[in-house]
Amino acid sequence: MRLYSYWRSSASWRVRIVLAYKKIDYEYAPVNIAPSHSSQHEPSYAEVNVLRQVPVLEWSHRGELTRLTQSVAIIEHLEAIHPSPLLLPDDPLKRARVRELVEIINSGVQPLQNSGVLARVKKLAGDDSAADWARDANERGMVAIEQHVSAVGGRYAVGDVLSLADVFLVPQLYNAARFGVDLTRFPRSVDIAARASELPAFVAAHPDAQPDAPSKEAS
Repeated sequence: MRLYSYWRSSASWRVRIVLAYKKIDYEYAPVNIAPSHSSQHEPSYAEVNVLRQVPVLEWSHRGELTRLTQSVAIIEHLEAIHPSPLLLPDDPLKRARVRELVEIINSGVQPLQNSGVLARVKKLAGDDSAADWARDANERGMVAIEQHVSAVGGRYAVGDVLSLADVFLVPQLYNAARFGVDLTRFPRSVDIAARASELPAFVAAHPDAQPDAPSKEAS
């Protein structure tokens, strides 16, 4: 398997966590989507993903080159073909609660603060407006996330067993902090994310551990 990824892409980060948690070997193929590079807009990458986004998971399926885009689709496929350890609970309501938090983040926050949207806001309204836009999107998302984990969380985001909800929660808190959100307002979310972040799969998938992450010497 090959994963087209960018070190700080939260969508790619989610997939990396799942690959590491399920101990699935893969090749890391960096795509520099930073505005200063925008490698995703090179003509050759359109053949990999017509939307010119990351992540993309690529592998040979029955002898044919196969690609999946979109983190939720990739992760649910990995869950289906590598069901152990489970990341979606067997209990129907708990499974729905996991997917609820996944979609709060994936649909309610992520599209509003991704690099393409922020570049467009910046072009239309300036740097300060783009920063305010990203911070506001993350703050509103964090309010909903905190309410969710306070209602149904335990040791982890949904109950006491790690799930896809935690896989999505950890990168989201990283983004919220990066965009200047005061995380002290969201203690349950911070506590749960900190606990999950200590697990080996989360450590391995962290942006700073990726081969395309800027070196500390260069930063």
